[in-house]
Amino acid sequence: MLDFLGSLQRTHMCGELRVEQDGQPVVLMGWVNRRRDHGNLIFLDVRDRSGITQVVLDKEVSGDAHAKAEAARSEYVVAVKGKVRRRGAGLENPNMPTGAIEVVASELLLLNEAKTPPFSPADDAIANEEVRLKYRYLDLRRTEMQHNFALRSKVAMAIRNFLVEQGFLEIETPFMTRSTPEGARDYLVPSRVHAGSFYALPQSPQIFKQILMISGFDKYFQIARCFRDEDLRADRQPEFTQIDLEMSFPQQEKVFRVVEGFLTAAFKTASISLTTPFVQMTYDDAIRNYGIDKPDMRLPAMVSLTDVLTPELRETLKIEKELPVLGFVIPKAGTLSGTQKRALVEEIRAAFGDCGLDFLDVARLKTNDAFAPLASVIEAKLSSVDPTLSDKAGKDGAPVGAASSTGDDLVIVITPKIGTPAKWNFDPQWIYKRVGALRLQLAAKFADKHGRFVKTGTEADYKFLWVTDFPMYEWDEESKVWNAAHHPFTSPHEEDIKAGRLTNDKGAVRALAYDIVLNGTELGSGSIRIHRQDVQAEIFRSLGMSDAEAKERFGFFLDALEYGTPPHGGIALGLDRIVMILAGATSLREVIAFPKTAKAIDLMVDAPTPVSDQQMRELHLKTVVRS
Repeated sequence: MLDFLGSLQRTHMCGELRVEQDGQPVVLMGWVNRRRDHGNLIFLDVRDRSGITQVVLDKEVSGDAHAKAEAARSEYVVAVKGKVRRRGAGLENPNMPTGAIEVVASELLLLNEAKTPPFSPADDAIANEEVRLKYRYLDLRRTEMQHNFALRSKVAMAIRNFLVEQGFLEIETPFMTRSTPEGARDYLVPSRVHAGSFYALPQSPQIFKQILMISGFDKYFQIARCFRDEDLRADRQPEFTQIDLEMSFPQQEKVFRVVEGFLTAAFKTASISLTTPFVQMTYDDAIRNYGIDKPDMRLPAMVSLTDVLTPELRETLKIEKELPVLGFVIPKAGTLSGTQKRALVEEIRAAFGDCGLDFLDVARLKTNDAFAPLASVIEAKLSSVDPTLSDKAGKDGAPVGAASSTGDDLVIVITPKIGTPAKWNFDPQWIYKRVGALRLQLAAKFADKHGRFVKTGTEADYKFLWVTDFPMYEWDEESKVWNAAHHPFTSPHEEDIKAGRLTNDKGAVRALAYDIVLNGTELGSGSIRIHRQDVQAEIFRSLGMSDAEAKERFGFFLDALEYGTPPHGGIALGLDRIVMILAGATSLREVIAFPKTAKAIDLMVDAPTPVSDQQMRELHLKTVVRS
């Protein structure tokens, strides 16, 4: 028979007790983590979110409590009244914070029983993820998950406190608004009152936070829930949380300092100190030196070897004269056997397929008297520069150096074959990006050799970077149109507007847009916004939107811009992703309490589900099954 709690009140959390409480009366409440029966002595490990305490039920001390303990099983909910006792010499458990003490029970209440669970929260072995998500309430009892969500709470509070101290106001924006697609598909909510009309759940509070600046609030922030109906992967969820902020009258450097401040506060909750300001790099430099707009600064960058190849050498080696030659090193990965090297060359060539790039084997060049000097020059250039941009940068943000070649490094040199430009329109960016992708592929392949991804528990594990001056537009080859690279509310550089590039040379227009990157992962994206109605209207037109269409979709916002809009800018960072990194998790599902699967299904509540015909009629909807 189960007990009632009655007037019994908890005095301590299970993980709080230490030898200083020896002899004190205590009341603990929690779950049975493990039970061990030794006849007259029964041991219950009682767990709550703070930790575990060993409880001793001695038949000679309390026969009634001992009898109840005989019926207790894992995950039963119990209350224990007793006294703290220091464990005897040699009986301590150094693996538990409470391992120097135990509680001798005088009373035990069985508050609730539990079925045999499909997996035990006490086990070190982790169950299949689908089972974990179906029984999420059990999964969340695991110590690791309890730690993740305690950390998440601390991180959110640290960020909130920092922003409030900086004069930001926390203001909520609507969940139900109009559909203004921002790239991904909207989640739509049908209106019962307005037949045929729909609200949309926000992909971000973008327009509302800009309107708050128009309203004179100066500094806004929100820990905002956002929704995007897109294909999922380990680092995406259909609903997610972002740290959203906006400021009036800022230069982008001011936005950077605020973000660096709250990230420093957030990382401090995990006992990690950060050095600010973070390194900055333009988008063009990132592509040229890393082949990607979110460089992983733990790895050596690419080096241009174009100037070491004379026209004669290019012709002899069948290398295209119009395009760059790039090299990089993978530290400590050069000690490969002949068979391994041949397999690696084949892997590289297979990765490039017929795109026109080829692998230049520097090791083989060294064995040829005619090319040995070239090999020496290449190796010298790769060894004359610094390992990463993280420590040094030029005045324009470009790297002072990129790699540091030593005898045990793997040297990779990639060349464009003759005839390649005809296929790629003489655009070097595709080479940078393909070689950059190879750099990451090989870095992952040889991670155990170079060790750059191994956590040291220090600030060196976290290489932050600001990437600036993104392209304003990107060309969609399939539809033959220019799209906004970020979103259409991002301000172009003033000189690009004055030069007429919005209409005459869209590919050259730079946006006042910036991303914050950590170890090759984009944490957040922001920009200085357009605050003039005439410029915003011109941007819409440059994207192929007629004035009538712009008024239909964004008329309320265009109207607002005509009433004294201040210059403003902001950013949004993914809170889920920040916590995932700090927790050392591999998936956002480890730091979101009730996540969806990769197919956007909530296995615990079995959502989404069909609704009744009556509900459909009330919403003026009907289901049409496509064949």
